[in-house]
Amino acid sequence: MSTLRRARYQFRAHPLTLDAVIAAAVLLCMISSAFAAPDGDHGVDWGARPPNTLSLLLMVLAAAALVLRRRSALAVLAFTGTLALVECVTGDPRAPVAMTTVIALYTVASTTDRATTWRVGLLAMTVLTAAAMLAGPLPWYAQENIALVAWTGIGATAGDAVRSHRAYVQAIRERAERAERTREEEARRRVAEERLRIARELHDVVAHHIALVNVQAGVVAHVMDRRPDQAKEALAHVREASRSALDELRATVGLLRQSDDPAAPTEPASGLGRLDELAGTFRNAGLPVQVARAEKDTELPAAVDLAAYRIVQEALTNAQKHAGTGAKAEVSVVRVGPNIEVSVLDDGAGATGTTGTGGGHGLLGMRERVTALGGTLTTGPRYGGGFRVHAILPVQTRAGAERKPE
Repeated sequence: MSTLRRARYQFRAHPLTLDAVIAAAVLLCMISSAFAAPDGDHGVDWGARPPNTLSLLLMVLAAAALVLRRRSALAVLAFTGTLALVECVTGDPRAPVAMTTVIALYTVASTTDRATTWRVGLLAMTVLTAAAMLAGPLPWYAQENIALVAWTGIGATAGDAVRSHRAYVQAIRERAERAERTREEEARRRVAEERLRIARELHDVVAHHIALVNVQAGVVAHVMDRRPDQAKEALAHVREASRSALDELRATVGLLRQSDDPAAPTEPASGLGRLDELAGTFRNAGLPVQVARAEKDTELPAAVDLAAYRIVQEALTNAQKHAGTGAKAEVSVVRVGPNIEVSVLDDGAGATGTTGTGGGHGLLGMRERVTALGGTLTTGPRYGGGFRVHAILPVQTRAGAERKPE
């Protein structure tokens, strides 16, 4: 079996060699058939009717033309058909040169379209059969003449079947390759989305807590010598903020665990249920925050709940960093029809032009979250000073948008 497989691969790599072998085999068959008399006294008599010189020449020329059948199928068919026509009219005893025409017709049918196969096949069948019946040495009703119809029809039909099979296999292969590319593209898209989601989570967690730590560290540096009690209180807030940051980072990094890894921490997921706790951390850092809620006990999808929480967190972080000393912030969460509207306002006077407009990714991350859920986000300076962040989030998210936080 391995020898046959190697031979098949060798012939596929060198098709001209395969065609030369086929041409030699066809020539051998034609010569053997020409020497045989099928109606002898004892069945088939070999050598009873040696072919004449013209018949041998026609067989050699027709077989040699088959070597080039892949390169120019129609030209080889026309050449072998002409030789077969000459043989039908002049050969006696007749050499089966029409065998090469059948093979050439098969090649044309297997390499062209069906319409061309029908036209060429009918032409070859009609011309050869008519020439044999009208000008051949045998009676028009001889079985050899009728056989020309069958053999040319078989050659055209077999070639068309092979062409159809090749097209079917190629279509299946292309469909499989296209499906594989689609799966790879989908996998890359999912990986990119997951990386972006994790990057947003890490940014929101780190930016919020590090901003609080930075503010409290500044307070410690300012009052360390004169007010040690206040410095101790500020250090306690620093430790609390850093602990919260570590806990949230640990929960976020747990998203990257494999299914067989130890379970990630099971602390409550961030959401509007922890909004008062979030506001308290900013109050401890020196930013007065007022919270107003009117959701009417709406049960939000996990993705919307997390997005609303992160928007408030990022907006308050920006206010803490940019609004300036003495600024206050207001947070409102209201159910309006099919949407939840989240607003964060501050009245900072000294940093209106810089709130959220620096080189960071805070506003970009908020916009990506809102867009992914099919909502809208509006940000910009307030008239008279301060900054405003307003998000409208649909309670019913698009299919596939909601993703349970881990």
